[in-house]
Amino acid sequence: MSQTAVEVAWLGQVEYGLAWERQKALAAGRAAAPDLPDRLLLLEHPHTYTLGRRGRLEHLLLDEAELARLGIALYQADRGGDITYHGPGQLVGYPILDLKRLHRERGLPHPDLHLYLRELEEVIIQTLAGFGLAGVRYRPYTEVCVEPAAGPRKIAAIGVKVTSRGITYHGFALNVAPDLAYFEGIVPCGIHEYGVTSLAALTGRPPAVSDVLPALVAAFGQVLGIERYYHPDEFEALRLAGYEMGFKWVESGPLVRSSYRAEQQVAALSTMFQAGDT
Repeated sequence: MSQTAVEVAWLGQVEYGLAWERQKALAAGRAAAPDLPDRLLLLEHPHTYTLGRRGRLEHLLLDEAELARLGIALYQADRGGDITYHGPGQLVGYPILDLKRLHRERGLPHPDLHLYLRELEEVIIQTLAGFGLAGVRYRPYTEVCVEPAAGPRKIAAIGVKVTSRGITYHGFALNVAPDLAYFEGIVPCGIHEYGVTSLAALTGRPPAVSDVLPALVAAFGQVLGIERYYHPDEFEALRLAGYEMGFKWVESGPLVRSSYRAEQQVAALSTMFQAGDT
């Protein structure tokens, strides 16, 4: 078991381009500073289609005018895979992990991309089990399906990027309760043989994305050997406790020592000391 600690952040709904840029920045920072924590970004996107590195434009079934009318953004992404849909009601996870270190701590000489993809599938399978559903891998594709009486249906898509420094970004998308009609505008992941489904469609009730977060985070930790999660709420609670103890200035967070906010923090502290407000 590794000693990995991961900072988990629920970001709410984030425009795809902004989330992509944030992932790349975090991955670059993780590569440059090995002492920074691994992260798991959890979020939703507004209506978006993304084409992966192997994506084929003919798998997009809507023209530019129809995309504009429906308010669907389109991105050519640097992840693996073909075309997929993101939107409200879908839980998206972007792990920013040092895969070299993670796998080295588990006795592997090199980071194993195929193992990592199988692990992400297992995270989804264990999450679904918490809702009484049996998720299955469906080869040769990297994904998770369920097999109702009508045949297999995809419930989660997976597509990742691993940098030359062994840092991961992009990740997985689990259909909790999205509007499945938006999948009709594409050939999901370029697969013609079967369609898609969701937790809401399979359970007969529309669970909120927030209902799925605890099960998914627990599965992520179990599968990838994460011993400790740090949630931003924990640091906020410590910060407020400091104020209750009478401190005039409190900073609490995993990156205080090397934070991108360090310059602002130092400037604010300097102002306070100059004013004698200590």
